[in-house]
Amino acid sequence: MMAGRGVPGQDEVLGYFRGLSNWGRWGENDELGTLNFVTDAVRLAGVRAVRHGRSVSCGWEVGVPEEMERATTACPCAAEMPGAEHMPAAFHKDRRWGFSNERLGIMFHGNTITHLDSPCHIFWDGMMYNGRSHSLVDAAAGSGWAAVTAAANGIVTRGVLLDVAAVRDVPWLEPGEGVFPDDLEEAERRQGVQVQSGDAVLLRTGYGRARHEAGAAGGITQAGWHASCLPWLHEREVALIGADTPQDVQPSGYDDVLMPVHAVSLVAMGLWMLDNCDLEECATTAAELGQWDFQLAVAPVRFAGTSGSPVNPIATF
Repeated sequence: MMAGRGVPGQDEVLGYFRGLSNWGRWGENDELGTLNFVTDAVRLAGVRAVRHGRSVSCGWEVGVPEEMERATTACPCAAEMPGAEHMPAAFHKDRRWGFSNERLGIMFHGNTITHLDSPCHIFWDGMMYNGRSHSLVDAAAGSGWAAVTAAANGIVTRGVLLDVAAVRDVPWLEPGEGVFPDDLEEAERRQGVQVQSGDAVLLRTGYGRARHEAGAAGGITQAGWHASCLPWLHEREVALIGADTPQDVQPSGYDDVLMPVHAVSLVAMGLWMLDNCDLEECATTAAELGQWDFQLAVAPVRFAGTSGSPVNPIATF
Protein backbone atom coordinates (compact mmCIF):
# COMPACT_ATOMS: atom_id res chain seq x y z
CA MET A 1 0.00 0.00 0.00
CA MET A 2 1.01 3.58 -0.55
CA ALA A 3 1.14 6.06 2.30
CA GLY A 4 -0.68 9.38 2.11
CA ARG A 5 -3.49 8.15 -0.17
CA GLY A 6 -6.21 7.70 2.43
CA VAL A 7 -5.98 3.93 2.29
CA PRO A 8 -8.96 2.52 4.20
CA GLY A 9 -8.37 0.13 7.06
CA GLN A 10 -9.82 -3.34 7.14
CA ASP A 11 -12.84 -2.36 9.26
CA GLU A 12 -13.71 0.38 6.78
CA VAL A 13 -13.46 -2.03 3.86
CA LEU A 14 -15.66 -4.54 5.67
CA GLY A 15 -18.09 -1.68 6.20
CA TYR A 16 -18.41 -1.34 2.42
CA PHE A 17 -20.61 -4.42 2.41
CA ARG A 18 -23.28 -2.33 4.11
CA GLY A 19 -22.32 1.22 3.13
CA LEU A 20 -22.07 0.54 -0.62
CA SER A 21 -24.89 -1.99 -0.79
CA ASN A 22 -27.44 -1.78 -3.60
CA TRP A 23 -29.70 -4.42 -2.05
CA GLY A 24 -33.30 -3.36 -2.63
CA ARG A 25 -32.33 -0.32 -4.70
CA TRP A 26 -34.13 -1.67 -7.77
CA GLY A 27 -36.56 -3.91 -5.92
CA GLU A 28 -36.25 -7.11 -3.96
CA ASN A 29 -36.37 -9.28 -7.09
CA ASP A 30 -33.65 -7.44 -8.98
CA GLU A 31 -30.85 -9.59 -10.44
CA LEU A 32 -29.26 -6.99 -12.74
CA GLY A 33 -27.59 -4.89 -10.08
CA THR A 34 -25.56 -2.06 -11.58
CA LEU A 35 -26.62 -3.01 -15.10
CA ASN A 36 -29.78 -1.07 -14.19
CA PHE A 37 -27.69 2.05 -14.75
CA VAL A 38 -27.51 1.15 -18.45
CA THR A 39 -30.65 2.96 -19.54
CA ASP A 40 -31.80 3.60 -23.10
CA ALA A 41 -30.20 7.05 -22.85
CA VAL A 42 -26.89 5.51 -21.77
CA ARG A 43 -26.99 3.06 -24.69
CA LEU A 44 -27.56 5.99 -27.04
CA ALA A 45 -24.57 7.75 -25.47
CA GLY A 46 -22.57 4.66 -26.36
CA VAL A 47 -23.81 4.89 -29.94
CA ARG A 48 -22.76 8.54 -30.12
CA ALA A 49 -19.27 7.54 -28.97
CA VAL A 50 -18.81 5.73 -32.29
CA ARG A 51 -17.10 8.47 -34.31
CA HIS A 52 -14.63 6.57 -36.49
CA GLY A 53 -16.28 3.22 -37.14
CA ARG A 54 -13.28 1.22 -35.92
CA SER A 55 -13.80 -1.83 -33.72
CA VAL A 56 -11.27 -3.78 -31.65
CA SER A 57 -11.44 -6.88 -29.51
CA CYS A 58 -10.74 -6.58 -25.79
CA GLY A 59 -10.49 -10.35 -25.28
CA TRP A 60 -7.73 -12.92 -25.42
CA GLU A 61 -7.71 -15.74 -27.92
CA VAL A 62 -8.59 -19.00 -26.20
CA GLY A 63 -6.04 -21.65 -27.09
CA VAL A 64 -6.48 -25.39 -26.84
CA PRO A 65 -4.31 -26.67 -23.98
CA GLU A 66 -2.39 -29.88 -24.52
CA GLU A 67 -4.52 -31.73 -22.00
CA MET A 68 -7.63 -30.95 -24.07
CA GLU A 69 -6.26 -32.05 -27.42
CA ARG A 70 -7.22 -35.69 -27.02
CA ALA A 71 -10.77 -34.69 -26.08
CA THR A 72 -11.16 -32.34 -29.04
CA THR A 73 -12.12 -33.76 -32.42
CA ALA A 74 -11.69 -31.92 -35.70
CA CYS A 75 -11.56 -34.55 -38.43
CA PRO A 76 -12.64 -34.25 -42.07
CA CYS A 77 -14.74 -37.41 -42.17
CA ALA A 78 -18.29 -37.53 -40.84
CA ALA A 79 -18.06 -41.29 -40.31
CA GLU A 80 -15.31 -40.72 -37.76
CA MET A 81 -17.22 -38.12 -35.78
CA PRO A 82 -18.66 -39.03 -32.38
CA GLY A 83 -22.37 -39.56 -32.86
CA ALA A 84 -22.11 -39.83 -36.63
CA GLU A 85 -23.97 -43.13 -36.54
CA HIS A 86 -27.07 -41.22 -35.47
CA MET A 87 -27.07 -39.05 -38.61
CA PRO A 88 -29.54 -39.72 -41.45
CA ALA A 89 -28.41 -42.46 -43.84
CA ALA A 90 -28.17 -40.04 -46.75
CA PHE A 91 -25.19 -38.33 -45.13
CA HIS A 92 -23.31 -41.64 -44.84
CA LYS A 93 -23.81 -42.29 -48.56
CA ASP A 94 -22.46 -38.87 -49.59
CA ARG A 95 -18.72 -39.59 -49.83
CA ARG A 96 -17.92 -36.05 -51.00
CA TRP A 97 -19.36 -34.39 -47.92
CA GLY A 98 -17.55 -33.97 -44.61
CA PHE A 99 -17.34 -31.67 -41.64
CA SER A 100 -15.34 -30.74 -38.59
CA ASN A 101 -16.73 -30.55 -35.10
CA GLU A 102 -15.44 -29.91 -31.61
CA ARG A 103 -16.31 -30.95 -28.09
CA LEU A 104 -14.90 -28.41 -25.67
CA GLY A 105 -14.61 -28.29 -21.92
CA ILE A 106 -13.68 -24.93 -20.42
CA MET A 107 -13.07 -23.49 -16.96
CA PHE A 108 -13.26 -19.77 -17.65
CA HIS A 109 -12.93 -18.34 -14.12
CA GLY A 110 -9.32 -17.72 -13.19
CA ASN A 111 -6.42 -15.62 -14.42
CA THR A 112 -6.30 -16.40 -18.13
CA ILE A 113 -9.56 -16.39 -20.11
CA THR A 114 -11.49 -13.17 -20.74
CA HIS A 115 -14.83 -13.66 -19.03
CA LEU A 116 -17.81 -11.96 -17.44
CA ASP A 117 -18.61 -12.46 -13.73
CA SER A 118 -22.28 -12.35 -12.78
CA PRO A 119 -23.29 -11.53 -9.18
CA CYS A 120 -23.79 -15.17 -8.14
CA HIS A 121 -20.06 -15.84 -8.61
CA ILE A 122 -19.16 -14.72 -5.07
CA PHE A 123 -20.78 -15.28 -1.66
CA TRP A 124 -20.11 -13.38 1.55
CA ASP A 125 -21.31 -14.77 4.86
CA GLY A 126 -23.38 -17.22 2.86
CA MET A 127 -25.22 -14.51 0.95
CA MET A 128 -25.39 -13.36 -2.66
CA TYR A 129 -26.44 -10.05 -4.20
CA ASN A 130 -29.75 -8.63 -3.03
CA GLY A 131 -29.93 -10.81 0.07
CA ARG A 132 -30.28 -14.24 -1.50
CA SER A 133 -28.79 -17.34 0.13
CA HIS A 134 -25.91 -19.22 -1.43
CA SER A 135 -28.15 -22.29 -1.12
CA LEU A 136 -29.83 -21.17 -4.35
CA VAL A 137 -26.72 -22.44 -6.13
CA ASP A 138 -27.00 -26.14 -6.84
CA ALA A 139 -24.21 -28.39 -8.11
CA ALA A 140 -26.50 -29.96 -10.71
CA ALA A 141 -28.78 -27.11 -11.77
CA GLY A 142 -26.47 -24.14 -11.23
CA SER A 143 -27.61 -20.86 -9.73
CA GLY A 144 -31.25 -19.95 -9.38
CA TRP A 145 -30.33 -16.33 -8.73
CA ALA A 146 -28.33 -13.60 -10.51
CA ALA A 147 -26.78 -16.00 -13.02
CA VAL A 148 -25.24 -14.78 -16.26
CA THR A 149 -28.56 -15.25 -18.05
CA ALA A 150 -29.81 -12.15 -16.24
CA ALA A 151 -27.74 -10.31 -18.88
CA ALA A 152 -29.18 -12.33 -21.76
CA ASN A 153 -29.94 -9.15 -23.71
CA GLY A 154 -26.27 -8.25 -23.66
CA ILE A 155 -24.41 -5.31 -22.20
CA VAL A 156 -24.17 -2.45 -24.69
CA THR A 157 -23.09 0.84 -23.17
CA ARG A 158 -20.49 3.58 -23.26
CA GLY A 159 -17.07 2.28 -22.35
CA VAL A 160 -14.21 4.33 -20.93
CA LEU A 161 -10.61 3.14 -20.89
CA LEU A 162 -8.47 4.52 -18.06
CA ASP A 163 -4.80 3.90 -18.84
CA VAL A 164 -3.13 4.03 -15.44
CA ALA A 165 0.12 2.55 -16.75
CA ALA A 166 0.42 5.57 -19.04
CA VAL A 167 -0.47 7.92 -16.18
CA ARG A 168 2.44 6.51 -14.18
CA ASP A 169 4.65 6.54 -17.29
CA VAL A 170 5.54 2.84 -17.04
CA PRO A 171 5.07 -0.01 -19.53
CA TRP A 172 3.09 -1.88 -16.90
CA LEU A 173 2.37 -1.82 -13.19
CA GLU A 174 4.40 -4.32 -11.22
CA PRO A 175 2.63 -7.26 -9.55
CA GLY A 176 1.20 -6.13 -6.23
CA GLU A 177 0.76 -2.46 -7.25
CA GLY A 178 -2.70 -1.12 -6.55
CA VAL A 179 -4.66 1.46 -8.52
CA PHE A 180 -6.24 4.22 -6.42
CA PRO A 181 -8.98 6.81 -7.02
CA ASP A 182 -6.44 9.56 -7.66
CA ASP A 183 -4.98 7.42 -10.46
CA LEU A 184 -8.43 7.16 -12.02
CA GLU A 185 -9.02 10.90 -11.82
CA GLU A 186 -5.57 11.71 -13.21
CA ALA A 187 -6.30 9.39 -16.14
CA GLU A 188 -9.59 11.21 -16.71
CA ARG A 189 -7.79 14.56 -16.65
CA ARG A 190 -5.01 13.54 -19.03
CA GLN A 191 -7.31 11.74 -21.43
CA GLY A 192 -10.03 14.41 -21.46
CA VAL A 193 -12.80 12.01 -20.50
CA GLN A 194 -15.07 11.60 -17.49
CA VAL A 195 -16.76 8.49 -16.20
CA GLN A 196 -20.54 8.87 -16.12
CA SER A 197 -23.50 6.92 -14.80
CA GLY A 198 -23.98 3.65 -16.67
CA ASP A 199 -20.47 3.52 -18.12
CA ALA A 200 -18.27 0.46 -18.31
CA VAL A 201 -14.82 1.34 -16.98
CA LEU A 202 -11.85 -0.63 -18.29
CA LEU A 203 -8.63 -0.37 -16.31
CA ARG A 204 -5.31 -0.79 -18.09
CA THR A 205 -2.45 -1.75 -15.81
CA GLY A 206 -0.28 -2.75 -18.77
CA TYR A 207 -0.33 -6.41 -17.81
CA GLY A 208 -1.59 -7.27 -21.29
CA ARG A 209 1.68 -5.95 -22.72
CA ALA A 210 3.67 -7.99 -20.24
CA ARG A 211 1.63 -11.04 -21.10
CA HIS A 212 2.15 -10.55 -24.84
CA GLU A 213 5.89 -10.17 -24.34
CA ALA A 214 6.30 -12.99 -21.83
CA GLY A 215 3.88 -15.35 -23.53
CA ALA A 216 2.42 -16.52 -20.24
CA ALA A 217 -0.41 -15.61 -17.93
CA GLY A 218 -1.53 -16.24 -14.39
CA GLY A 219 -0.06 -15.84 -10.96
CA ILE A 220 -1.12 -15.10 -7.41
CA THR A 221 0.45 -11.64 -7.20
CA GLN A 222 -0.99 -9.07 -9.60
CA ALA A 223 -1.70 -5.39 -10.14
CA GLY A 224 -5.29 -4.20 -10.08
CA TRP A 225 -8.00 -2.13 -8.44
CA HIS A 226 -7.34 -1.26 -4.80
CA ALA A 227 -10.33 -1.57 -2.48
CA SER A 228 -10.28 2.20 -2.02
CA CYS A 229 -11.72 2.52 -5.55
CA LEU A 230 -15.00 0.90 -4.51
CA PRO A 231 -16.67 4.09 -3.11
CA TRP A 232 -15.53 5.94 -6.27
CA LEU A 233 -17.15 3.33 -8.51
CA HIS A 234 -20.31 3.42 -6.41
CA GLU A 235 -20.52 7.21 -6.46
CA ARG A 236 -19.99 7.34 -10.24
CA GLU A 237 -22.73 4.70 -10.75
CA VAL A 238 -20.47 2.54 -12.89
CA ALA A 239 -22.36 -0.34 -14.51
CA LEU A 240 -19.46 -2.68 -15.29
CA ILE A 241 -15.76 -2.80 -14.55
CA GLY A 242 -13.03 -4.59 -16.44
CA ALA A 243 -9.28 -4.91 -16.16
CA ASP A 244 -6.38 -6.59 -17.90
CA THR A 245 -5.90 -8.61 -14.71
CA PRO A 246 -8.49 -10.48 -12.60
CA GLN A 247 -9.45 -7.09 -11.04
CA ASP A 248 -8.17 -7.12 -7.43
CA VAL A 249 -4.65 -6.10 -6.60
CA GLN A 250 -3.01 -9.09 -4.95
CA PRO A 251 -2.16 -9.24 -2.17
CA SER A 252 -5.06 -7.04 -1.17
CA GLY A 253 -3.47 -5.93 2.10
CA TYR A 254 -6.42 -7.18 4.16
CA ASP A 255 -6.19 -10.41 6.15
CA ASP A 256 -9.95 -10.97 6.43
CA VAL A 257 -11.03 -10.08 2.90
CA LEU A 258 -8.59 -11.35 0.31
CA MET A 259 -10.49 -10.13 -2.77
CA PRO A 260 -12.43 -7.08 -1.59
CA VAL A 261 -13.14 -5.71 -5.08
CA HIS A 262 -14.70 -9.00 -6.18
CA ALA A 263 -16.57 -9.53 -2.93
CA VAL A 264 -17.98 -6.03 -2.40
CA SER A 265 -18.70 -5.45 -6.09
CA LEU A 266 -20.57 -8.68 -6.77
CA VAL A 267 -22.25 -9.32 -3.43
CA ALA A 268 -23.03 -5.83 -2.10
CA MET A 269 -23.15 -3.63 -5.21
CA GLY A 270 -24.24 -6.11 -7.87
CA LEU A 271 -21.42 -4.69 -9.99
CA TRP A 272 -20.64 -7.00 -12.91
CA MET A 273 -17.01 -7.61 -13.88
CA LEU A 274 -14.89 -8.38 -16.94
CA ASP A 275 -11.78 -10.27 -15.90
CA ASN A 276 -8.58 -10.74 -17.92
CA CYS A 277 -9.21 -8.31 -20.78
CA ASP A 278 -6.57 -7.68 -23.42
CA LEU A 279 -6.58 -3.88 -23.57
CA GLU A 280 -3.44 -3.29 -25.62
CA GLU A 281 -5.07 -2.74 -29.02
CA CYS A 282 -7.85 -0.76 -27.37
CA ALA A 283 -5.28 1.55 -25.72
CA THR A 284 -3.26 1.92 -28.91
CA THR A 285 -6.40 2.78 -30.90
CA ALA A 286 -7.60 5.24 -28.26
CA ALA A 287 -4.24 7.04 -28.23
CA GLU A 288 -4.09 7.14 -32.04
CA LEU A 289 -7.61 8.56 -32.35
CA GLY A 290 -7.35 10.77 -29.27
CA GLN A 291 -10.61 9.21 -28.04
CA TRP A 292 -10.91 7.32 -24.77
CA ASP A 293 -14.62 6.56 -24.83
CA PHE A 294 -16.35 4.13 -27.18
CA GLN A 295 -19.30 1.82 -27.49
CA LEU A 296 -18.67 -1.41 -25.59
CA ALA A 297 -20.62 -4.55 -26.44
CA VAL A 298 -20.49 -7.68 -24.29
CA ALA A 299 -22.66 -10.67 -25.23
CA PRO A 300 -22.43 -13.54 -22.72
CA VAL A 301 -23.31 -17.05 -23.82
CA ARG A 302 -26.67 -17.98 -22.30
CA PHE A 303 -25.36 -20.83 -20.16
CA ALA A 304 -28.26 -21.60 -17.82
CA GLY A 305 -27.45 -21.11 -14.15
CA THR A 306 -23.78 -20.25 -14.59
CA SER A 307 -21.82 -17.63 -12.65
CA GLY A 308 -20.38 -16.08 -15.80
CA SER A 309 -19.39 -16.67 -19.39
CA PRO A 310 -16.35 -16.45 -21.60
CA VAL A 311 -16.76 -13.32 -23.74
CA ASN A 312 -15.09 -11.28 -26.46
CA PRO A 313 -15.82 -7.64 -25.52
CA ILE A 314 -15.84 -5.34 -28.56
CA ALA A 315 -14.96 -1.63 -28.36
CA THR A 316 -16.13 0.46 -31.29
CA PHE A 317 -14.65 3.95 -31.70
